[in-house]
Amino acid sequence: MTETTSSETTSSETTSSETTRLEYRTRDPRTNTVLETFDVLEPAQLEEVLEVGHQAFQDWRTLDIEDRAVFAHRIADLFEERRTDLAVIASTEMGKALDQADGEVQECIDIFRYYAVNGPHLGADEVIKEIDGRRAVIQKRPLGMLLGIMPWNFPFYQVARFAAPNLLLGNTLLLKHTESCPRSALALQRLLDDAGLPAGVYQNVFVTHDQVEQIIADDRVQGVSLTGSERAGSAVASLAGRHLKKVVLELGGSDPHIYLSAEDVAQAAREAVEFRLDTMGQACTSNKRLIVLEDLYEEFVDAVVEEIGALEPGDPLEPRPGHYYPLSSEQAAEGLHGQLRRAVEQGARLRVGGDRPDRPGAWLRPAVLTDVSEHTDAYRQELFGPVLTIYRVRDEEEAVRLANDSSYGLGGAVFSQDRAQALRVAQQLEVGMSNVNVGGSEAADMPFGGVKRSGFGRELGPLGMDEFVNKRLLNIVDPEIAGREG
Repeated sequence: MTETTSSETTSSETTSSETTRLEYRTRDPRTNTVLETFDVLEPAQLEEVLEVGHQAFQDWRTLDIEDRAVFAHRIADLFEERRTDLAVIASTEMGKALDQADGEVQECIDIFRYYAVNGPHLGADEVIKEIDGRRAVIQKRPLGMLLGIMPWNFPFYQVARFAAPNLLLGNTLLLKHTESCPRSALALQRLLDDAGLPAGVYQNVFVTHDQVEQIIADDRVQGVSLTGSERAGSAVASLAGRHLKKVVLELGGSDPHIYLSAEDVAQAAREAVEFRLDTMGQACTSNKRLIVLEDLYEEFVDAVVEEIGALEPGDPLEPRPGHYYPLSSEQAAEGLHGQLRRAVEQGARLRVGGDRPDRPGAWLRPAVLTDVSEHTDAYRQELFGPVLTIYRVRDEEEAVRLANDSSYGLGGAVFSQDRAQALRVAQQLEVGMSNVNVGGSEAADMPFGGVKRSGFGRELGPLGMDEFVNKRLLNIVDPEIAGREG
């Protein structure tokens, strides 16, 4: 998940004046320079999009799933062919280091390959009873046209994990990308078109918040998937509920990583820093809360402070070790800076970093925050950026209590040389994804999703084929079969 800023959030509370100001634009976060702007759809164009998608579903649904898998293989091939160009687009639009953007494209390749290979099996009929002339089968059938509302932090991967399983199932898709990543959105549209998808099966839409409401309300649209902020999720879920539409939400996260023991504490700290600085900490499953046993705490904190303090600003298009990069936008950088100031005012200790360098762009020095009490705002908030918040605990029981004392429940991890201890603690985490001695489990074949205010529903893996689907029961009674069985 990803946090979305207020200008990038879909909300039913958007006013008409906000709608008229809405603008899809590519702004280089290194300098805050606007590179290109794009128009939103006119009402007549939106109606055409809806009807084209609805009509495309009538044919797309009739293809055998094996035939739809052929398209998924082609899409994966094109991601491979265009990976360099796609990585540059992502890096330019939201500041991601180029090597990390390339890794994101690889994830898209893996996702489409996974569903191309496994989709036909995962979507096959399942016989649940066959006895006395009766045969009962659960069938997975597509629902229709779906709306995906996607964020900026992984402009290709987030779309891929929504699109791949649903295209295999036979649904058609409308994709509303965040306003800050229009080049990424258009690059995806071109890629899927060039893979040969029939017209209307996948359509990128640049629409206003009011038009999103119109899409969700339309009878031709059968479901909505959103990755974004709590505010956006609440608004979309409310709209979807009002119109009785299925919804999947992947929202905020404040993932705890618990350190109970380590063979090399300094190395564990360095790995924690590396994990946190991926995408400059702007990832849903980033290790936002580091919970460290008191025997390790001082050495762990000192090593983290040393690593963070040595970082210098760098160019995301030319990434090198020892550098940090801009956040996705000026609004994101300023918002996080304000959260840090407030935390210090309320008694937290800023060990290093956290300032805004005197240069244009969405820059904020990575920071280390300690002594965050439960009475501070930062204890409850998601800090969506390069801030390592470190907590000291006495024992594993206190670690579990602290880890679960959150309104979020996306992911978490436990590290210990004692595997039995790590497993015992990991199984007590109130999250959708719990990891033992590894930071995360993001992979094409691993279900992704959370509990509590982190949302509901699952993407990726076999469960990604179980959301926007009609799990239809086909119950057959055949006297001839009964006679033969007798």
